[in-house]
Amino acid sequence: MADSKCTGSVRLSVAAAPEIAPAVTSAADAWSKDGGNVNGTCVSVAVSPVAPSEVASVIARDHGVTLAGVGQPSGTVQVPDVWIPDSSTWQLRLRNEASGFQPNNVTSVAQSPLVVAMPKPIAQSQKLEGQKVPLASLLTAKALGSADAPKFGIVNPGTDASGLIALMAIGQAVGTGADAVKSQVQALTYLSKNRSALRDELLERFPKSADAATIAEGLGAAPLSEEDVISYNAKRPPVELSAVYLSGANVPLDYPFTVLPQVVDGDKISAAAGLLKQLTTGGFKEQLSTAGLRAPDGTYGSGFVAPAGAPQASPAITAAAGGGDNTGGTAAAGVDAASVSKVVGTWNATTQAGRVLAVFDVSGSMGDPVPTANNLSRAVVTQKAAATGLELFSDEWAVGVWAFSTDMNGKKPWKELIKITPLSTGRQDVRATIPQLNPKSDGNTGLYDTVLDAYNAAKANWKPGKVNSVILFTDGENDNPDGIKQDELINKLKAAQDSSKFVRLVLIGIGNEVNKAELQTISKTVKGSGLFIAEDPTKITDIFLQAIGSRTGVE
Repeated sequence: MADSKCTGSVRLSVAAAPEIAPAVTSAADAWSKDGGNVNGTCVSVAVSPVAPSEVASVIARDHGVTLAGVGQPSGTVQVPDVWIPDSSTWQLRLRNEASGFQPNNVTSVAQSPLVVAMPKPIAQSQKLEGQKVPLASLLTAKALGSADAPKFGIVNPGTDASGLIALMAIGQAVGTGADAVKSQVQALTYLSKNRSALRDELLERFPKSADAATIAEGLGAAPLSEEDVISYNAKRPPVELSAVYLSGANVPLDYPFTVLPQVVDGDKISAAAGLLKQLTTGGFKEQLSTAGLRAPDGTYGSGFVAPAGAPQASPAITAAAGGGDNTGGTAAAGVDAASVSKVVGTWNATTQAGRVLAVFDVSGSMGDPVPTANNLSRAVVTQKAAATGLELFSDEWAVGVWAFSTDMNGKKPWKELIKITPLSTGRQDVRATIPQLNPKSDGNTGLYDTVLDAYNAAKANWKPGKVNSVILFTDGENDNPDGIKQDELINKLKAAQDSSKFVRLVLIGIGNEVNKAELQTISKTVKGSGLFIAEDPTKITDIFLQAIGSRTGVE
């Protein structure tokens, strides 16, 4: 019965992923009817179904940052008091970009494992229905090259969590090394051919008729959530989907209940805690089951329509997302912001069209040994990372290479090894510059002049519709008596920026001897720039991918 002593109103706004919003609304309404209150004040909960990418873009805007691939908000979505996206990877991405984003509480209230959705005729003909398989095995060269290989699709991982965690699963499965990079690039390139911006858009591409020609022309497979398959089949389509479950450790969609940082009012915080309590009861588990969702422990209620092969319980959610005392149980065990950015960066490198001027430090200190790489020099370690990074770039990219130290071309501290060249025709020529990145034994570091000249060169070669950037690697600090001073560099960089010809400046520090303060000063001068430090030079490739997958760097 409702508590008649409850007066007034504490309004709590909740933005929830569309698939879980009805269950949250039902629970909130039931709580209200039962007299939900905070210290005698009635609680009014307004639940809105909003795509997680929309809320993330608004939060990012309010923190003065953007998320790669998400873009600007539409203008109709407001920042809520409580946010329930489909995945805690959204919080990880926001924390990585905006240091001020620190939610008060993050606790999973539901779960849906990642599966490969396939039209039933395809899953059955390939004897995959009811089976557990590694995602990477479906995307090997042999599998993709077979005559009956299904047409794979994916939702853009920059805007959709199911696409993002699918790429995480692929990355974990292929491991590391040159062969792994080749396999990963091949899989991502194949997936990108049938990518969609929105999940609903991807689902619409599955065949609408069971005849062989329609099935062959339609989408044949896509990494999606179990809930996507259940909801799709609930509409009684002409061709139902099978859920092919994945073996190994995979991060599920985990629906984190998130009290956003701007909520400081005590009554609102208490109201949010009261709502969370309603979403962690056995009754809510039953409401989730009718929406095709599992409880956080991986089990499901009596109304759950389990696809063939569905496990009775998927892995329980017990780990915290991103760390911190203000974080409860979510599904991001072993996942951090850097790893998420690396995944987005790998996708961007493989699928986007970009122009990059890569500038490498070849000063004498680049000859110093790296203990974690069997004492190979910093230069050799960097060359290996450059070779790996080049393989990740698709043919839609254009790449130029400079080497810098001091007196590399007369008094100029840098030397152009190759102008910005399309990889579609010049990949071999770009690759041939990498062995030339050897240390100049008596060379110092002409950082300031090189940064300015590289930025202006990228601006002069700017092309619309591309990601135009300078990525500069250095292991030291400016040491060039014949060059410009820091104040002059800063003033000229400010003057050189043109909003109509945006060039992103990415600085990557190598080793523990870089002058972080100096690099920060340069980085903060150029809008949208990023600073990343690879204290262990063997991690340069990872740092490089994080840089491509992020919009900011070290704060």
